[in-house]
Amino acid sequence: MEWLDKVPLWMAIAAALTLGLAPFVPEPHIWEKLKMLAQGTLTRPVDIFDLLMHGTPWVILILKIARMAQR
Repeated sequence: MEWLDKVPLWMAIAAALTLGLAPFVPEPHIWEKLKMLAQGTLTRPVDIFDLLMHGTPWVILILKIARMAQR
């Protein structure tokens, strides 16, 4: 996971706050998709792709913080 060490923390935070939350109105896509996942209505391929696209920056940020805490 050396590639994760090379990602600056500020960049991971910026990606999570911009791509991870966009669009902001009426509600962030990641929140909408997580609600759909919890309700069991996340079935369309475009919705699954949306969850992956908007969730990836958050996963990278969480992994980065965990990696920093581990060191």
